[in-house]
Amino acid sequence: MMKKILFVGAEAMPFAATGGLGDVMGSLPAALAATGEAEVSVVLPLYGAVNEKWRAEMKEEAIFTVALAWRQQYCGVYSLTKDGVKYYFIDNEYYFKRPALYGFFDDGERYAYFCMAVMEMLAKLGYYPDVLHAHDWQAALSVVYLNRLYRQKEGYGNIKTVFTIHNIEYQGKYDFSILGDVFALGEEDHSLMESDGCINLMKAAIECADTVSTVSPRYAEEIKTAEYAHGLQYCLCDNAHKLRGILNGIDYNYYNPEGDPVLLASFTPSRMVGKKKDKLAMQKEVGLPEREDVPLLAIISRLASHKGLDIVTECIWSIVKNNDVQLIVLGKGEEKYEQVFLTLQAAYPEKVRALITYDRDLSKRIYAATDIFLMPSKSEPCGLSQMIASRYGAIPVVRETGGLYDSIKPFWMDGKELRGNGFTFANYSSAELKERTEAAIALWNDTPLRKKLVRKIMQTDFSWNTSAQQYLQMYREV
Repeated sequence: MMKKILFVGAEAMPFAATGGLGDVMGSLPAALAATGEAEVSVVLPLYGAVNEKWRAEMKEEAIFTVALAWRQQYCGVYSLTKDGVKYYFIDNEYYFKRPALYGFFDDGERYAYFCMAVMEMLAKLGYYPDVLHAHDWQAALSVVYLNRLYRQKEGYGNIKTVFTIHNIEYQGKYDFSILGDVFALGEEDHSLMESDGCINLMKAAIECADTVSTVSPRYAEEIKTAEYAHGLQYCLCDNAHKLRGILNGIDYNYYNPEGDPVLLASFTPSRMVGKKKDKLAMQKEVGLPEREDVPLLAIISRLASHKGLDIVTECIWSIVKNNDVQLIVLGKGEEKYEQVFLTLQAAYPEKVRALITYDRDLSKRIYAATDIFLMPSKSEPCGLSQMIASRYGAIPVVRETGGLYDSIKPFWMDGKELRGNGFTFANYSSAELKERTEAAIALWNDTPLRKKLVRKIMQTDFSWNTSAQQYLQMYREV
């Protein structure tokens, strides 16, 4: 009997996405459906950002009114099928037709409405999944409402729940004055919703869910400690029996150096001439000297301290000054980091380009051109960039944290056998980052060894195949 799985989350590629959550919600359901062992659906808000191409494919499923505390709000449900997955969209222009996905004063109310609408949708469509799989704080209330308000209703009694933490930093914290008024919960729910004196939606979902997962095995261990848990360590230790980590994968069709339409030339592990062409094309595009014989380093990241930018900025001047290298930085974020890279570019115009923007196609062209990819995060639940870089034949230099630890193992020579798939360091230190980066540069200059390592890196399996099987096993157990 095929299990019915419903993903509930705030974003999904290619409809509307801002980051890793959107990547996972856009590619994991299709990977699960492709196994033939699960019938997978996804529900997300119908944001203003969802373009006309997708809207034209949608069909109306239901129109009804959602009661949220004292509010009576319109709700439309639309659907389309893509890659064997049925996507449902919750339509309410008051909440979701906005210039961005998040960052509004009423986000708590917007996602409370979304979660209540999902609960109502199940009865309206007569669709009751075996597993409701909610992602991050925006979907947390779907698990809470199911347990506290809908369990006794016909059809809802047997639905099992999984809650996945993609980034524990964002928990959905609110003042208790709005417990009834915005979240439609009562005083009897106070202790469930409470953490550190305020409402904490993520904490409540962890308590209510049958299983709690996160996006790498290492991160599942890290978030039980004060250093990583942002205050939820006690809750996670209490619920450790239902906590597990499954490493994310990446979409091998979308990230594919062999047939990526945004690249000048395609390449494979056994036919790498295209990568040289992509590198020369990128050097030309950004106005760097067109040289095959210089290692091209890249950082593609939000420019924020937890992404390791503070230790990067401590050592990058020395790396650029003392080595024959080029560096491209793509991203935007904290102004102080943007300024460091712009100043570095001004000091070394023949070596450095700072592209203070974000552009998905440009990022893929940079991955394809890059020889050495730097990702020294302070914390990284899973990280997809190191996997994408590997897929496009760049040598990753990462710090051993979260999913970086699980996906990149240190390179060393075991006699003639080559072990590992990148360069790693343990302590959050600019000295270690510098030393490992320069070790990677030295290896890059040893052409026969580089070719062997790059081939091995490209052949590391970061597809969803392995992870999808682990998710299916989790659903069976729950």
